[in-house]
Amino acid sequence: MTKPLVSMENVSFAYDNKHALKDINLQIPTGAFLGLVGPNGGGKTTLIKLLLGLEKPQQGTIKIFDKNIKDFKQWNKIGFVSQKANSFNRGFPATVKEVVSTGLAAKVGYFHFFTKQHKQKIENAIEMVGMKDYINRNIGDLSGGQQQRIFIARSLVSDPSLLILDEPTVGIDTENVQKFYGLLHRLNEENNITLLLVSHDIGTMTNHANGIACLNKSLHFHGDTSAFSNLTEKELSKFYGHDLNVVTHQH
Repeated sequence: MTKPLVSMENVSFAYDNKHALKDINLQIPTGAFLGLVGPNGGGKTTLIKLLLGLEKPQQGTIKIFDKNIKDFKQWNKIGFVSQKANSFNRGFPATVKEVVSTGLAAKVGYFHFFTKQHKQKIENAIEMVGMKDYINRNIGDLSGGQQQRIFIARSLVSDPSLLILDEPTVGIDTENVQKFYGLLHRLNEENNITLLLVSHDIGTMTNHANGIACLNKSLHFHGDTSAFSNLTEKELSKFYGHDLNVVTHQH
Protein backbone atom coordinates (compact mmCIF):
# COMPACT_ATOMS: atom_id res chain seq x y z
CA MET A 1 0.00 0.00 0.00
CA THR A 2 1.37 3.42 -1.01
CA LYS A 3 2.06 5.68 1.93
CA PRO A 4 0.38 9.12 1.83
CA LEU A 5 2.49 12.10 0.78
CA VAL A 6 1.24 14.01 3.86
CA SER A 7 -0.03 12.49 7.09
CA MET A 8 -1.28 14.42 10.13
CA GLU A 9 -2.12 12.37 13.20
CA ASN A 10 -3.89 13.89 16.23
CA VAL A 11 -2.38 17.30 15.49
CA SER A 12 -3.35 20.23 17.72
CA PHE A 13 -2.11 23.82 17.85
CA ALA A 14 -3.17 26.74 20.03
CA TYR A 15 -2.49 30.46 20.28
CA ASP A 16 -2.70 31.82 23.84
CA ASN A 17 -4.43 28.61 24.98
CA LYS A 18 -7.12 28.98 22.28
CA HIS A 19 -7.21 26.10 19.81
CA ALA A 20 -6.61 26.97 16.18
CA LEU A 21 -6.50 23.25 15.36
CA LYS A 22 -7.75 20.40 17.49
CA ASP A 23 -7.03 16.70 17.00
CA ILE A 24 -6.57 16.84 13.23
CA ASN A 25 -6.21 13.55 11.35
CA LEU A 26 -5.63 14.20 7.67
CA GLN A 27 -3.96 12.24 4.89
CA ILE A 28 -3.13 13.55 1.42
CA PRO A 29 -2.37 10.76 -1.06
CA THR A 30 0.25 11.25 -3.76
CA GLY A 31 -1.40 12.72 -6.86
CA ALA A 32 -4.44 14.07 -5.01
CA PHE A 33 -6.13 17.40 -5.76
CA LEU A 34 -7.47 18.26 -2.31
CA GLY A 35 -9.60 21.30 -1.64
CA LEU A 36 -9.43 22.79 1.85
CA VAL A 37 -12.51 24.80 2.82
CA GLY A 38 -13.81 26.32 6.03
CA PRO A 39 -14.75 29.63 7.66
CA ASN A 40 -12.38 32.49 8.41
CA GLY A 41 -10.58 31.74 11.65
CA GLY A 42 -11.15 28.01 11.16
CA GLY A 43 -7.45 27.14 11.16
CA LYS A 44 -6.65 26.85 7.43
CA THR A 45 -3.72 29.28 7.60
CA THR A 46 -2.34 27.53 10.69
CA LEU A 47 -2.53 24.18 8.95
CA ILE A 48 -0.58 25.58 5.99
CA LYS A 49 2.07 27.04 8.32
CA LEU A 50 2.48 23.63 9.93
CA LEU A 51 2.94 21.93 6.55
CA LEU A 52 5.49 24.55 5.50
CA GLY A 53 7.45 24.11 8.73
CA LEU A 54 6.73 27.68 9.86
CA GLU A 55 5.04 26.39 13.02
CA LYS A 56 5.53 23.15 14.92
CA PRO A 57 2.66 20.95 16.09
CA GLN A 58 2.16 21.22 19.84
CA GLN A 59 0.54 17.81 19.91
CA GLY A 60 0.48 15.00 17.39
CA THR A 61 2.68 14.06 14.44
CA ILE A 62 3.11 15.33 10.90
CA LYS A 63 4.86 13.21 8.30
CA ILE A 64 5.84 14.31 4.79
CA PHE A 65 7.13 11.65 2.39
CA ASP A 66 6.84 9.30 5.38
CA LYS A 67 9.40 11.35 7.33
CA ASN A 68 8.61 13.16 10.57
CA ILE A 69 8.44 16.87 9.78
CA LYS A 70 10.93 17.51 12.59
CA ASP A 71 13.55 15.72 10.46
CA PHE A 72 12.30 16.80 7.05
CA LYS A 73 14.87 18.69 4.94
CA GLN A 74 13.59 18.57 1.35
CA TRP A 75 11.61 21.81 1.50
CA ASN A 76 12.20 22.41 -2.22
CA LYS A 77 9.75 19.54 -2.74
CA ILE A 78 6.94 21.73 -1.36
CA GLY A 79 5.83 24.73 -3.40
CA PHE A 80 3.65 27.51 -2.02
CA VAL A 81 1.57 30.12 -3.84
CA SER A 82 -0.26 32.76 -1.79
CA GLN A 83 -2.71 35.58 -2.53
CA LYS A 84 -0.25 37.58 -4.64
CA ALA A 85 -2.63 38.97 -7.23
CA ASN A 86 -4.16 41.50 -4.82
CA SER A 87 -1.02 42.56 -3.00
CA PHE A 88 1.82 42.47 -5.54
CA ASN A 89 3.60 45.77 -6.15
CA ARG A 90 3.10 46.50 -9.84
CA GLY A 91 6.07 48.86 -9.78
CA PHE A 92 8.47 46.07 -8.83
CA PRO A 93 11.33 46.22 -11.40
CA ALA A 94 11.75 42.56 -12.36
CA THR A 95 11.06 40.50 -15.46
CA VAL A 96 9.11 37.27 -15.53
CA LYS A 97 12.36 35.33 -15.93
CA GLU A 98 13.92 37.09 -12.92
CA VAL A 99 10.91 36.43 -10.69
CA VAL A 100 10.83 32.73 -11.60
CA SER A 101 14.59 32.41 -11.06
CA THR A 102 14.14 33.33 -7.37
CA GLY A 103 12.53 29.91 -6.97
CA LEU A 104 16.00 28.42 -7.32
CA ALA A 105 17.59 30.71 -4.71
CA ALA A 106 17.43 28.11 -1.93
CA LYS A 107 19.25 25.61 -4.13
CA VAL A 108 21.72 27.93 -5.91
CA GLY A 109 22.02 30.92 -3.56
CA TYR A 110 21.16 34.53 -4.31
CA PHE A 111 24.66 35.55 -5.38
CA HIS A 112 25.64 32.62 -7.59
CA PHE A 113 25.46 32.39 -11.37
CA PHE A 114 22.89 30.13 -12.95
CA THR A 115 24.19 27.28 -15.06
CA LYS A 116 22.80 26.39 -18.47
CA GLN A 117 20.74 23.67 -16.77
CA HIS A 118 19.30 26.17 -14.27
CA LYS A 119 18.34 28.55 -17.08
CA GLN A 120 16.64 25.70 -18.92
CA LYS A 121 14.64 24.78 -15.78
CA ILE A 122 13.49 28.41 -15.51
CA GLU A 123 12.38 28.46 -19.14
CA ASN A 124 10.67 25.08 -18.79
CA ALA A 125 8.70 26.25 -15.74
CA ILE A 126 7.55 29.38 -17.56
CA GLU A 127 6.53 27.33 -20.60
CA MET A 128 4.69 24.86 -18.35
CA VAL A 129 2.34 27.62 -17.16
CA GLY A 130 1.81 28.92 -20.70
CA MET A 131 3.75 32.17 -20.29
CA LYS A 132 6.72 31.61 -22.61
CA ASP A 133 5.85 34.66 -24.75
CA TYR A 134 6.05 36.89 -21.65
CA ILE A 135 9.46 35.72 -20.39
CA ASN A 136 11.11 39.15 -20.74
CA ARG A 137 8.09 41.24 -19.74
CA ASN A 138 8.02 43.17 -16.50
CA ILE A 139 6.00 41.29 -13.88
CA GLY A 140 4.08 44.48 -13.04
CA ASP A 141 2.73 44.73 -16.58
CA LEU A 142 0.84 41.45 -16.30
CA SER A 143 -2.76 40.89 -15.24
CA GLY A 144 -3.56 39.28 -11.89
CA GLY A 145 -4.21 35.91 -13.54
CA GLN A 146 -0.94 36.09 -15.48
CA GLN A 147 0.98 37.03 -12.35
CA GLN A 148 -0.40 34.01 -10.52
CA ARG A 149 0.82 31.78 -13.34
CA ILE A 150 4.29 33.25 -12.87
CA PHE A 151 4.20 32.65 -9.11
CA ILE A 152 3.26 29.03 -9.82
CA ALA A 153 6.19 28.81 -12.25
CA ARG A 154 8.47 30.13 -9.49
CA SER A 155 7.30 27.24 -7.30
CA LEU A 156 7.58 24.69 -10.11
CA VAL A 157 11.20 25.54 -10.92
CA SER A 158 12.39 23.52 -7.90
CA ASP A 159 10.43 20.42 -9.04
CA PRO A 160 7.97 20.20 -6.10
CA SER A 161 5.92 17.08 -5.42
CA LEU A 162 3.36 19.06 -3.40
CA LEU A 163 1.98 22.47 -4.36
CA ILE A 164 0.01 24.42 -1.72
CA LEU A 165 -2.13 27.29 -2.97
CA ASP A 166 -3.80 29.74 -0.59
CA GLU A 167 -6.79 31.51 -2.18
CA PRO A 168 -4.84 31.93 -5.44
CA THR A 169 -7.79 33.24 -7.49
CA VAL A 170 -8.63 36.23 -5.28
CA GLY A 171 -8.82 39.31 -7.50
CA ILE A 172 -8.81 37.34 -10.76
CA ASP A 173 -11.71 37.74 -13.21
CA THR A 174 -14.03 34.80 -13.94
CA GLU A 175 -12.60 33.95 -17.38
CA ASN A 176 -9.03 33.79 -16.07
CA VAL A 177 -10.12 31.79 -13.02
CA GLN A 178 -11.28 29.01 -15.36
CA LYS A 179 -7.97 29.12 -17.27
CA PHE A 180 -6.17 29.01 -13.94
CA TYR A 181 -8.02 25.87 -12.86
CA GLY A 182 -7.25 24.35 -16.26
CA LEU A 183 -3.56 24.89 -15.51
CA LEU A 184 -3.93 23.25 -12.09
CA HIS A 185 -5.56 20.20 -13.68
CA ARG A 186 -2.67 19.85 -16.14
CA LEU A 187 -0.11 20.09 -13.35
CA ASN A 188 -2.01 17.50 -11.32
CA GLU A 189 -2.85 15.03 -14.08
CA GLU A 190 0.08 15.38 -16.49
CA ASN A 191 2.89 16.22 -14.07
CA ASN A 192 1.54 14.22 -11.10
CA ILE A 193 1.94 17.17 -8.74
CA THR A 194 -0.14 16.78 -5.59
CA LEU A 195 -2.27 19.88 -4.97
CA LEU A 196 -3.65 21.35 -1.75
CA LEU A 197 -5.88 24.29 -2.61
CA VAL A 198 -7.42 26.60 -0.01
CA SER A 199 -10.54 28.43 -1.18
CA HIS A 200 -13.74 29.99 0.11
CA ASP A 201 -15.49 29.20 -3.17
CA ILE A 202 -17.10 25.86 -2.34
CA GLY A 203 -19.03 25.71 -5.62
CA THR A 204 -15.93 26.06 -7.80
CA MET A 205 -13.93 23.76 -5.55
CA THR A 206 -16.41 20.90 -5.93
CA ASN A 207 -16.14 21.24 -9.71
CA HIS A 208 -12.37 20.80 -9.71
CA ALA A 209 -10.89 19.06 -6.65
CA ASN A 210 -11.16 15.28 -6.32
CA GLY A 211 -11.26 15.47 -2.52
CA ILE A 212 -12.49 17.97 0.05
CA ALA A 213 -11.43 18.67 3.64
CA CYS A 214 -13.71 20.95 5.65
CA LEU A 215 -11.88 22.56 8.55
CA ASN A 216 -13.28 24.58 11.43
CA LYS A 217 -10.66 24.03 14.15
CA SER A 218 -11.60 20.34 13.92
CA LEU A 219 -11.82 18.40 10.69
CA HIS A 220 -15.56 18.07 10.06
CA PHE A 221 -15.31 16.34 6.69
CA HIS A 222 -12.55 14.61 4.74
CA GLY A 223 -13.53 12.57 1.72
CA ASP A 224 -14.17 12.58 -2.01
CA THR A 225 -15.88 15.46 -3.76
CA SER A 226 -19.04 13.56 -4.66
CA ALA A 227 -19.71 12.72 -0.99
CA PHE A 228 -19.11 16.36 -0.03
CA SER A 229 -21.46 17.56 -2.80
CA ASN A 230 -24.23 15.38 -1.33
CA LEU A 231 -24.09 17.17 2.02
CA THR A 232 -27.09 19.37 2.71
CA GLU A 233 -26.74 23.10 3.29
CA LYS A 234 -27.92 22.44 6.85
CA GLU A 235 -25.01 20.03 7.39
CA LEU A 236 -22.53 22.48 5.87
CA SER A 237 -23.91 25.32 7.98
CA LYS A 238 -23.31 23.19 11.08
CA PHE A 239 -19.67 22.68 10.04
CA TYR A 240 -19.20 26.40 9.40
CA GLY A 241 -21.05 27.56 12.48
CA HIS A 242 -23.39 29.83 10.52
CA ASP A 243 -25.92 29.71 7.67
CA LEU A 244 -24.32 28.94 4.34
CA ASN A 245 -25.53 29.45 0.80
CA VAL A 246 -23.63 27.28 -1.70
CA VAL A 247 -23.47 28.53 -5.29
CA THR A 248 -22.73 25.86 -7.87
CA HIS A 249 -20.80 27.09 -10.92
CA GLN A 250 -21.72 25.56 -14.26
CA HIS A 251 -19.14 25.39 -17.06
